[in-house]
Amino acid sequence: MTTYYARGSETTSLTNEDLRAAIVDTFAKIGERNKVLLLPPDQTRMFSRAGEMTAICYELLGDKVKDIMPALGTHSPMKPGQLDHMFPGVPHELFRPHRWRDDVVTLGEVPAEFVSEVTEGVYTSAWKAQVNKLLRDGGHDLIFSLGQVVPHEVIGMANYNKNVFVGTGGVEGINESHYLSAICGIEQTLGRADTPLRKILNYAQDHFCKDMPLLYALTVVQQMPDGTLHTRGLYIGDDHETFFQAADLAYQVNITHLDRAPQHVVAYLDPSEFKSTWLGNKSIYRTRLAIATGGKLTVLGPAVEEFGEDAQIDKLIRKYGYRTKEEVVKLVAENEDLAANPSAAAHLVHGSPENRFRVIYGAGKLSAEEVESVGYEYGDVNELMKRYDVSKLDDGFHMDTDGTEFYFIRNPALGLWQAPI
Repeated sequence: MTTYYARGSETTSLTNEDLRAAIVDTFAKIGERNKVLLLPPDQTRMFSRAGEMTAICYELLGDKVKDIMPALGTHSPMKPGQLDHMFPGVPHELFRPHRWRDDVVTLGEVPAEFVSEVTEGVYTSAWKAQVNKLLRDGGHDLIFSLGQVVPHEVIGMANYNKNVFVGTGGVEGINESHYLSAICGIEQTLGRADTPLRKILNYAQDHFCKDMPLLYALTVVQQMPDGTLHTRGLYIGDDHETFFQAADLAYQVNITHLDRAPQHVVAYLDPSEFKSTWLGNKSIYRTRLAIATGGKLTVLGPAVEEFGEDAQIDKLIRKYGYRTKEEVVKLVAENEDLAANPSAAAHLVHGSPENRFRVIYGAGKLSAEEVESVGYEYGDVNELMKRYDVSKLDDGFHMDTDGTEFYFIRNPALGLWQAPI
């Protein structure tokens, strides 16, 4: 197991040419490959640099790139315009949609005993390691997963083999992974690299992927207060150590430690990234460790038009709403439809402020009735966008029009915020 490339620090700023040189160097080290599958994220990781790296791989390898599968997980397939924007110059005919309910195979099961051990008895069932069948049956001599390591609500630090087992995973694997993590606790997961779920995915990779030619390219991207982005690191390898190096740097540059808890946080959801609360609730996940008890979060989501990316999950969110963990566990025990969709149940837990702070949701394409039906307070996004002009705000503390203070976050997906609560 090898790390082929590792470069990064809190002050590094990698350019497109740096990324290209790293990939060229890596391809020279691993030797010629003739049937390559690329696994980038979708547009919800627009700023990961994975789109550029996918284009670089295509430029370098040409027709040796046989398939490109965005790791959609439960998300909707990418549209042609999104493909062009994220993967410039890459032919559309190379892209394969991942259908998480249909196109999957089970590689094996992580034993219940191991799952129980790493979750300290919170979850006691075996976990199915599922992937898109193209990964197992495609006959590729390189499966190159490209993505960003960043704090994450389900896994602690996103990417690495999550891109495989969740990004191209199936119903059972995705559902159970999300629910077991939610039951373990989001506060105990966020920003940590060696979480119970990570241990489970690492076990699956070690035991069920030995014949799968996996290679990972992991970026670490920092957003500055004025919105500019710097790629602080790139790590390419096929082992756990490669991931942990990236995660160490992400911990340093993607977690903002505030010396006091804001009473009011305002988070912006870029229309090019966020059209659902399933995605947009990163505004809740990534700020919940910072908002003062009794405070509030205002979400500016001009393009938010639905709750779930998946129609079935959208229906469940509308039916049950965002509830406390205790309430959701009870609902799962009492309702077959929610019990059959544990990832939806996990999302309801993660999206709940647990009655500790208020959430005012400015969803541009959802009605007040829809927003309030799932447990949030409605905010008129047009009025909110005038009050909080994102073109004039840097990340940090500002004075509101009523004389109170708020903390602005331009893109909650790119970090994690913590404060003494």
